[in-house]
Amino acid sequence: MQNRMMITGAGSGLGREIALRWAREGWQLALSDVSEPGLQETLKLVREAGGDGFIQRCDVRDYSQLTAFAQACEVKFGGIDIIVNNAGVASGGFFSELSLEDWDWQIAINLMGVVKGCKAFLPLLEQSKGKIINIASMAALMQGPAMSNYNVAKAGVVALSESLLIELAQQEVGVHVVCPSFFQTNLLDSFRGPTPAMKAQVGKLLESSPITAADIADYIYKQVAAGEFMILPHEQGRMAWAIKQKNPQLLYSEMTAMAEKMRAKAKQNNG
Repeated sequence: MQNRMMITGAGSGLGREIALRWAREGWQLALSDVSEPGLQETLKLVREAGGDGFIQRCDVRDYSQLTAFAQACEVKFGGIDIIVNNAGVASGGFFSELSLEDWDWQIAINLMGVVKGCKAFLPLLEQSKGKIINIASMAALMQGPAMSNYNVAKAGVVALSESLLIELAQQEVGVHVVCPSFFQTNLLDSFRGPTPAMKAQVGKLLESSPITAADIADYIYKQVAAGEFMILPHEQGRMAWAIKQKNPQLLYSEMTAMAEKMRAKAKQNNG
């Protein structure tokens, strides 16, 4: 390990905090995002925290931009040791309300963006015997109501990570998948959904969380060091996952009740 890390979606939120956590250990960081001003700010903070690196604008939907980013890592760093596929967008709405365009957009960024990130950087990781950290969500494991396209995309990230864990073991490439619950972040900036009420509900959940993106970055740092594959930063998330593994029906019933409440509330607001 030569302490070289790549992060997508590094211009804000969890991506930025992961960059800062590793920067404090003196790592070199290759930072990408669709927001150039966000990247400039992250790089400034990274340098203040004791790290260094470079920025490159990159849309994870475009494989050629990711391969160009991998080439830049090879030229500037001589390779890469850890990649963090973090770029993602939020969406919500009941299945009947979501358009196929909503599905395409969500899958293209939150699932295929991760697939393309892994694909573009795999040759470098095989050389360095590095690690992949994919950022999924508790939505991948819990499938909450009114976010089916988000649930499916994030569940795909977990399935991809499980597949790579098995396939890349012989190449000595490590794989980790992170499933945070709601935390204080600017995810809503990218939110897409059929109703403003849905956005407001998600916003409340994000704001009311006692856990910050910096807390999650710190938890990820420790769990990766400990070699943990499935990283669940929230205690409530760990409890919910344990319940689902033992008694899935219990959780489905709870989610069904939650869906009914959400529909009733939406009716009230529209009434």
